[in-house]
Amino acid sequence: MNRIDRRVPLSGPAEVEYLDGDFKIRKPGAYVVCAATGAQIPIEELRYWNVDRQEPYAGPEAKMLRLQQLGEAPRKI
Repeated sequence: MNRIDRRVPLSGPAEVEYLDGDFKIRKPGAYVVCAATGAQIPIEELRYWNVDRQEPYAGPEAKMLRLQQLGEAPRKI
């Protein structure tokens, strides 16, 4: 960091609006919390979310876990 660039590192949870293929940060923060596992997901690693439920997920496995938690998981054939 140089003398001109004095950004304060972000900490704490962010408030995010999840959109189709994108998201908007409503309140800056370092992470969001996975709806299925409770894991902290750094904003720069956020790739999975549900627009209708406005929920973030740590990964595809967490998304499937959340569907199971809600009783909405696809049936195995």
